[in-house]
Amino acid sequence: MGKDLLGYKGVKRVLLYVTIITLVQSVTILYQAKWLAEVISALFAREPLQEQFGTTALFLLAFMIRHLANLIMTKLSYQFAEMTGTTIRKQLLDKLFQLGPRYARTEGTGNLVTLALEGVTYFRTYLELIIPRMVGASIIPIIVLAYIFLQDMTAGLILAVTMPILIVFMILIGLAARKQMDQQWKSYRILSNHFVDSLRGLETLKFLGLSRSHQSTIEGVSHAYRSATMRTLRVAFLSSFALDFFAMLSVAMVAVSLGLRLINGEMTLVTGLTILILAPEYFLPVRLVGSDYHATLNGKEAGAAMQSIIDHPVEDASMQGIRPEELNWTQDSSLVLHEIMVKHDQEEKSSLSQASVAIKGLNKIGIVGESGAGKSTFIDVLGGFLRPTSGRIELNGYTVQSLSGEAWQQQTTYIPQSPYLYSASLLENIRFYTPEASTQDVIEVIKAVGLDELVASLPNGYDELIGNGGRTLSGGQEQRVALARALLSKRSIILLDEPTAHLDIETEYELKQTMLPLFDNKLVILATHRLHWMADMDWIIVIDQGQIAETGTHKELVAKRGIYYNMMMSQMEGLQ
Repeated sequence: MGKDLLGYKGVKRVLLYVTIITLVQSVTILYQAKWLAEVISALFAREPLQEQFGTTALFLLAFMIRHLANLIMTKLSYQFAEMTGTTIRKQLLDKLFQLGPRYARTEGTGNLVTLALEGVTYFRTYLELIIPRMVGASIIPIIVLAYIFLQDMTAGLILAVTMPILIVFMILIGLAARKQMDQQWKSYRILSNHFVDSLRGLETLKFLGLSRSHQSTIEGVSHAYRSATMRTLRVAFLSSFALDFFAMLSVAMVAVSLGLRLINGEMTLVTGLTILILAPEYFLPVRLVGSDYHATLNGKEAGAAMQSIIDHPVEDASMQGIRPEELNWTQDSSLVLHEIMVKHDQEEKSSLSQASVAIKGLNKIGIVGESGAGKSTFIDVLGGFLRPTSGRIELNGYTVQSLSGEAWQQQTTYIPQSPYLYSASLLENIRFYTPEASTQDVIEVIKAVGLDELVASLPNGYDELIGNGGRTLSGGQEQRVALARALLSKRSIILLDEPTAHLDIETEYELKQTMLPLFDNKLVILATHRLHWMADMDWIIVIDQGQIAETGTHKELVAKRGIYYNMMMSQMEGLQ
């Protein structure tokens, strides 16, 4: 049981209850063996069966109490695992929102999605099994061995000597299994990332005629994962066989010793039977730990991976000491960037250089520039996903080093170019960031973003399954789902990074008519290379080669006949 497990909320209370229940279970195991041995010994001595009803009833009572205790312990562990798994998933998602899309691209979208969905399930299984197994292995063998020592010193010594050998062997195999599991988990991460990337790029591969040639790459990644899985299973089967073999060998040695002394009249049948019944019980908790170790190791690895993300440092110390309400964005708020520079590598050219701009109030801000000009970097800085290399930021008059603080990010909604749809219902997808929202609230935002016609056409309406394994939505419908999520969160700042880049122009214009009215009374920052949006923006920021080249309204920039004007002409958008 790892030290990290003791840091989860409620674990100490669960450990206390499981320990008490395990002690009760240990006592019932002793009495169960004792009363069963007495019944068998009496019958062997040809005593009447009806005289054994009382002892048999006591045996059955101990049997029932033992399994009732096991049921209660399992339920406690399950409830703790469910609660902790839900908490971990929420913490993971909150941290991923803090770290932003740049971190997601670094770690791999497929890996993070798999971790948040399947990883949490594996982790819950690990928590559900590890607590009762480890507590049982720590208590039951000691109590059983102490009782056997009181009954027979020789049998106790045999069991006491063989247990450390069994544990050492289990540790050695466990280390080998861990190495194999690390390789399997690494292959699983690669497979997850590759699978998601392949799904997203399948249309492009088909368009370029490369979908069949990509098959060999998929087969190679799948084969690597399959090989890693089979190596892990081989170690798991070997360890299970070794544990059972040594346990049976030890029980056999005890049985031989007991049999010889029974023949010589050095021991009573009741004592011999009691010890023989208890011997497998002595090894059982350790055998269960060994068998479940492999079943829970992937859950432990998933938990460690999620915890490493949750513990990933986010530099928001610059906002400490400032009350959150003082940073709330309103009509009177202001955000001023002074000579901001972002450089990802010391040898690379700066993505942003000497960027200075002031953003005020609830306005629609357009960010334009050629591909690679620095629009996405600028959005990442404003979203708090990226810490500037140098420069200064003023938020509502307070100087901060970055916008990575929770007080800022809790007001911000980010809509990427390709929003992710989870394998869940349409209702759950929209409510994903705001699970406490009512169904009526969801219905209202669905109407606001123009998804009501889609809902009416779905067989199951709001409960229709979408995402992987569900109904496929068009690019425009996916963006409407993302917009509905943003509206449901009721946050005052919306950041959009090329939200319509992959849509055809007709779908984009249709979506534009839906989105513009929803931007009222919010600070909206839209980065795009499609300049037809700019006529509806209150203010435009033109970025060129990492620098803010021009700012102003659409009419002012057109009249200026600078970079923005040339971009308009190159896109043949016409002048207004």
